[in-house]
Amino acid sequence: MEEKKSFFNREQTRRDFLKLTGKGIGGAVVSLSILSLFGCDTKEVSAFPLAEGLMVADRSKCTGCQRCEITCTAMNEGKIQPFISRVNVSKNYNFGKEGPKINFASADGQYGNLLMTPSTCKQCREPFCGNACPVGAIYADKNNGNARTVNKELCIGCGTCVQACPWHMPNVDAETKKSSKCITCGECAKACPTGALSVIPWEDVKVAMDRHGMLLG
Repeated sequence: MEEKKSFFNREQTRRDFLKLTGKGIGGAVVSLSILSLFGCDTKEVSAFPLAEGLMVADRSKCTGCQRCEITCTAMNEGKIQPFISRVNVSKNYNFGKEGPKINFASADGQYGNLLMTPSTCKQCREPFCGNACPVGAIYADKNNGNARTVNKELCIGCGTCVQACPWHMPNVDAETKKSSKCITCGECAKACPTGALSVIPWEDVKVAMDRHGMLLG
């Protein structure tokens, strides 16, 4: 009981509150009036300005060829290792993002309706990965449209960003012991033979979601 009282009575910053709120498409977006009710410092400025764009996938066009994963790792990591790709098709390849189900024959994936579900980084307004990093290795790169980027010099490979992300989009390379995540470079979209991937302005997310088959994870 004393621990609960201590928790609810302690002063919270805006970032503390955002870490505790629900998991939404763009992170937690809360009005200043609501934040003030929780004793949060509404004068604190976010360390993460809004990203200019993010990668989205049209699964009605995705064939599951995984060329995006090959291109992504070849261009960004200098090697072909799909399991550390910043866009991911393979983890949802067999049964879709909900995993194996009794009615798998009519569900997503190669064992079902053949609809693929590429996973892409959401470039969250308040990124869970960036807020959780214990060494502040994830930052908004102003030279790349404020894409949430991993500073390899600071990264210690702890994997906290992977666990903090609701979609587990960051990856820790087992060889380099460094994390990586999508920086919306667009190389995977260029390589996609069917045009299933594209980089769109962050503020157009709702429009993309309203279109048939457009996914954010």
